[in-house]
Amino acid sequence: MSTEKNSELFLRPRFSIDFKGSQQELVAKFKRSLKDADCKYCSKIVATHVFIDVPKKEDHFWSPQLHLEFEESKDNSSIVKGLFGPKPQIWTLFMFLHFLIGGAFIIFSVIFYTKWSLKSEYTFSLVIMILLPLIWIMMYFLGKKGREIGRPQMNELYHFMIQILEKE
Repeated sequence: MSTEKNSELFLRPRFSIDFKGSQQELVAKFKRSLKDADCKYCSKIVATHVFIDVPKKEDHFWSPQLHLEFEESKDNSSIVKGLFGPKPQIWTLFMFLHFLIGGAFIIFSVIFYTKWSLKSEYTFSLVIMILLPLIWIMMYFLGKKGREIGRPQMNELYHFMIQILEKE
């Protein structure tokens, strides 16, 4: 089993692991384990994709979701690609805010340039242009802090995944 992880800079950590067995065998392991009455995790399985969420009673704003994708490899082995991220609603909110800030920055840049070229009062648009990148940077660090809050649950989901994949 070889594991490859990405940089710590990413808000949505990724990994890939080589495992013996076909896609269907590995997905079947998850189907069996997740249907078990003792399994506390919420999940969805769509074709060769598995989405695992933390239990509802442990769920909070920064709780991660583990998305697994199974790809066929050579010699009856598969590559398990994993992606930790916030729930889709939270990720959509973060992306919306990023686009909103980017759009506002462009608009205020145009306003600033127009007022500057017309030799009109441009202080407000300049202040907003300076504040928007600071807000964007603050959102990045807020996301990193959220990832740190969710890290224990990420580790729990990762160990749960490994436990299922190593079952015979």
